[in-house]
Amino acid sequence: MELIRGIHNLDDQQKGCVLSIGNFDGIHLGHHAVLSRLLKEAERLQVPATVMTFEPQPAELFSGKNAPGRLSRLRDKFVQLEKLNLDRLLCVSFTHEFANLSADEFIEQLLINKLNVKFLVIGDDFHFGYQRLGDFALLKQAGEKYGFEVVDTQSLSQNASRVSSTRIRSALAKGDLQQTEQMLGRKYSIAGRVGHGRKLGRTIGVPTANLLLKRRVSPVSGVFVVSILGIDDKVYRGVANIGCRPTLQGERQQLEVHIFDFQGDLYGIQLEVILENKLRDEVRFDSFAELKVQIDKDIQQAREWHQLN
Repeated sequence: MELIRGIHNLDDQQKGCVLSIGNFDGIHLGHHAVLSRLLKEAERLQVPATVMTFEPQPAELFSGKNAPGRLSRLRDKFVQLEKLNLDRLLCVSFTHEFANLSADEFIEQLLINKLNVKFLVIGDDFHFGYQRLGDFALLKQAGEKYGFEVVDTQSLSQNASRVSSTRIRSALAKGDLQQTEQMLGRKYSIAGRVGHGRKLGRTIGVPTANLLLKRRVSPVSGVFVVSILGIDDKVYRGVANIGCRPTLQGERQQLEVHIFDFQGDLYGIQLEVILENKLRDEVRFDSFAELKVQIDKDIQQAREWHQLN
């Protein structure tokens, strides 16, 4: 799948496509319903299936740290979309200037002049343009004017509830990984490159691999039983803490994972950490010694969980 970063990198050879637009945060089963229709139309019209998304996500530009926790980074979206055999991912830089485009300018400048859209499929709650004034009705009018078809895909429902990124965030916040998996169609995982931490875990015999979350707000925190991919083509087991490490006066959110029965240098390696079961919330202990006692308990619980599952 081709990744195009920025509208300025579109050229005439990339004109003509079927398109879907949105944050696609998490690439959940509701998104799958939209993208399934997109792929069918791409095959029918013999043009590339293209997804347009935004960096940062609009709420992150407008709300900063008050934005909803992000389920997936751009790299994660690319990995999941590539599995669906899409042709292109267009990542638009979401700036205040871009946000101020009127809905009509968005349609004419981007959908028509840059992309020459042949078919547009969107979620039923999609809005766009300055003050989110653009909607499905406006796109239908534009389609009649410029000669492209527009359809919206009714949101996929489970148990009479709409599958959405918001519901997935809520499930993660409650530690309900089973419900999260049902809506995603897979277990929730966090991927990232291993960087250098404070190396305090080594001093108590519990070395950890540290992954920066690289998102303004994490949708999940706490201590989890995990599985780890990305090392030697094997599945490793472990326990992870996601959060700010309050006992150690941590400020930025990160993931620290202790990998069972592994010794080696992981710096610079891309890992995928799959959340299997939540053990507890992240709490502040009065001393590092108390934290060590709890870590030993967490490790024992995680090992027992893996033995039983």
